[in-house]
Amino acid sequence: MSGGSGLQRAQRFMVLATGLYRASHLSAGTVAVARHSAGTPAAWGILATALAVSLALYGTARRRGWFGRGWVWCDVLVTGCLLPWSALWALGGPAVSPGGWLMLLGGSASAAAAAGLGVRGAAASVALLLVTSVALYLLVAGSGSGSGSAELVGHLNAVFSSAAMAWTFWWYLRRQGALLDAAQRRAVTAEAERARQAERAAHHAALHDTVLATLTAIAAGRVDANAAPVRERCAREAAYLRRLVRQEADEAAHRPGGPAPGATAMGAALEEAVRSAESLGLKVSAQYHALPAVPREVADALTAAVVEALNNVRAHAGTGAAFLTAVGTGGGGLVVTVVDRGAGFDPGRASGTAGTGLRRSVHARTAGIGAAAEVESVPGEGTRVALRWPA
Repeated sequence: MSGGSGLQRAQRFMVLATGLYRASHLSAGTVAVARHSAGTPAAWGILATALAVSLALYGTARRRGWFGRGWVWCDVLVTGCLLPWSALWALGGPAVSPGGWLMLLGGSASAAAAAGLGVRGAAASVALLLVTSVALYLLVAGSGSGSGSAELVGHLNAVFSSAAMAWTFWWYLRRQGALLDAAQRRAVTAEAERARQAERAAHHAALHDTVLATLTAIAAGRVDANAAPVRERCAREAAYLRRLVRQEADEAAHRPGGPAPGATAMGAALEEAVRSAESLGLKVSAQYHALPAVPREVADALTAAVVEALNNVRAHAGTGAAFLTAVGTGGGGLVVTVVDRGAGFDPGRASGTAGTGLRRSVHARTAGIGAAAEVESVPGEGTRVALRWPA
């Protein structure tokens, strides 16, 4: 019963409840046939038909999550109408007495119709079942083998009451399911807004500590704006601003409902890794597209792997530049790639820190979160580290 929307849960529960109601009637029928008609093939055939139609109705509803209208009508017409007439012809009047097991099926048929056919369909089905019961009673009573009218009234009341209670029950479950879905949407929206506010606060703090601090120092004349270190810092912070603008625009275009509760914005986490590498002198060209929000442990592990890959570029690749690409995939997945055009190495013969150290550290950080890590390198052509979550 877990999983799915509130409405889907309500539907599954209604299928289960009406299915148990039908099962109780079939159980009573099995006992009755075994006790009183064990040597009558026609009685077993009627019971088998009722069982087959019931299995088709509820088996289909179980697989699809709700009743198929065609199968509900089949149940009403076959189980509630055709089988009683067949029993009258094959077994005689006592077989269709209002209190008999076969007529009990009309109650569970009306319950399924009330849930699966809507108001008009349910009303038509109940009317058809009531007319069938009255017609059989009048025919049997006219032959002198019928039971009392009080028993008929009780049976008609059972058919109508079963439909009324099933409809009321289904209305309540459907309403509660809708309220649950609405509450879930509000919770997700609120959590998404909190995540966006936290990300904005992180970006504002980063801007205060980097771009604003640099501009303030230049405006106050405390540093030489033409000095090479200042120009390099300005270039890094300009690249950070460009990434921030692209990231905000991309997230606005791919934000149908916000992140799930407990999720972390992956772009902000990766940006921390980029700024850390840039503070150590590595120029990183980063691009993000359609990044999903991921669980905190996933964001932490992937970010740590990216930091390790960028550290490897700075320490061993013999180049001052790296390229980071992070792209969201269908279903909330993510692919992060770190590429450099440095010295590279031979994966088949690697024995130094640049080879085995990178592969071991990256794999160790991603193994526990269900991510896959690939390290590809060619001597003289650089190295590519690809992280895919989920694997």
